[in-house]
Amino acid sequence: MDRPVTLVTGTRKGLGRYLAERYLAQGHVVVGCSRDASDLAADGYHHLLADVADERAVKAIFAFIRKDLGRLDNLINNAGIASMNHTLLTPLATVDRIFDTNVKGTFLFAREAARLMQKRKYGRIVNMTTVATPLMLEGEAIYAASKAAVLNLTQVLARELAPFGITVNAVGPTPVKTDLIRSVPKEKLDALLARQAIPRFGEPEDVANVIDFFLRKESDFVTAQNIYLGGVA
Repeated sequence: MDRPVTLVTGTRKGLGRYLAERYLAQGHVVVGCSRDASDLAADGYHHLLADVADERAVKAIFAFIRKDLGRLDNLINNAGIASMNHTLLTPLATVDRIFDTNVKGTFLFAREAARLMQKRKYGRIVNMTTVATPLMLEGEAIYAASKAAVLNLTQVLARELAPFGITVNAVGPTPVKTDLIRSVPKEKLDALLARQAIPRFGEPEDVANVIDFFLRKESDFVTAQNIYLGGVA
């Protein structure tokens, strides 16, 4: 099979859905997953149900890829959740839920992807961070901390997986109009945008542009990098 095989997590809606459709249009075979069913039906698209923090479900996805597709070229760890609460009002259940999805899920998929990719000495892994971390946004302590963990995980994985021809990078979007920011008050979003060098919402295309670069075969010398969008440093 000559078509690249790309796995995208969290593809039922939002940015994940956009990325799945984008790479299908580019000729990839795309495997998507979410906790709920998807109505995306296209040639070359496979949707599996899974909680990204459920190790058994994650392993089942990779068993399918190994048996039915025989290879994996790219992993985009898109699935993520956020919750905006002052620390004093944040229940432990919210902490567990955010770290399970954002950190544990990213780790599980990266680990299983690397196990499959190492056989061909080739692979691209792209994780998602957030500008909430460098901006130290009030009300986003747990979300920002979870994505700081993803950033550190990205950098360490890049070193561990480099001998296998696998690159690991990350992109940190500014707010994109998806369900992830639906509960964030407008004044909070306006204040965040004002702190960017380019004060506007991000678009899915902005995020995909960076991912495209990381996925290129020619980007084999680019690893352990994290790009924040919007002029946030």
